[in-house]
Amino acid sequence: MSLFINNNQFATVAAGNLGTHYANLGTSIERLTTGLRINSAADDAAGLAVRETMRSDITVLNQGVRNAEMAINLLQTAEGAMEIIDEKLIRMKELAEQAATGTYTHQQRQIIHSEFAAMAAEIDRIAQSTEFAGRKLIDGTLSTGSTGYPTTGGWLQTGNESLGSQHFLPNGEYGDDVGVKIHFGTGNERAEDYYFINIEDMTTNGLFRGIGDASTSASNKVSVSTQHSAQIALEQIDSAIVAKEKNRAYLGSMMNRLSNTIASLDSQRENLQAAESQVSDVDLATEMTEFTKNQVLTQSAVAMLAQANSLPQMALRLLG
Repeated sequence: MSLFINNNQFATVAAGNLGTHYANLGTSIERLTTGLRINSAADDAAGLAVRETMRSDITVLNQGVRNAEMAINLLQTAEGAMEIIDEKLIRMKELAEQAATGTYTHQQRQIIHSEFAAMAAEIDRIAQSTEFAGRKLIDGTLSTGSTGYPTTGGWLQTGNESLGSQHFLPNGEYGDDVGVKIHFGTGNERAEDYYFINIEDMTTNGLFRGIGDASTSASNKVSVSTQHSAQIALEQIDSAIVAKEKNRAYLGSMMNRLSNTIASLDSQRENLQAAESQVSDVDLATEMTEFTKNQVLTQSAVAMLAQANSLPQMALRLLG
């Protein structure tokens, strides 16, 4: 075998192997400190793309759960107001029953009617003032027959045929015209990612719909000032209670539906997180084994490089 002093091939090979082992050792240290198998696109380009897609979906699902929880809070607010309205309607029916009997004079019925009218006014006040995050809930704004948007100031209510039931908004976009859109999915498909909640008009105009016109006050639509009108009021209030309870039942069903939606989203999120972990997270046991192996190889390469660097010293013996 030839002996050279200008080129030390053994040292070159040892240095190359040392660089490889040292780089592998650095990769193992990075993975162990971050807990991630993929820390850059160089680690796994396809895996990185899959992981980031999963992460975006997980983040959106987390927000979707919060959206659904907010919607439940909105419905609970509306349903709580309807519970108070229920008490007022029951009292109105009690007063109608009282005025319907013949043992009271006209003046006494007028006194009864004054409380009756006050209960009707309170229903309107509750319906007009019930809000959630600044949005009115039970004044008819969110009913199936309302756009929920102002009719003045350039807001268009005539839909484009190609957009179905959607209406243009002032900024050039368009939105669906019924109720509250609850968006919880990761996409924008109506069948999969969102649905609408409609809350009917709980004012006296809405509850006693079909009696008089919209400008007629409830105390004039439904009256207990006479025995005859009180008898009619009993049926009218019954119809109003039924209409209100139908809407309360609807709100309850929507709350249950949203609870099921949240459970489904939680399950989807958990499974997606598990899949993302399989793609992205490092197996600490396996990586620690790799770290130990690379550490030993690096130490061995350092030792062998030192030995290879000493080989040219053998040439000195020939010179001596």
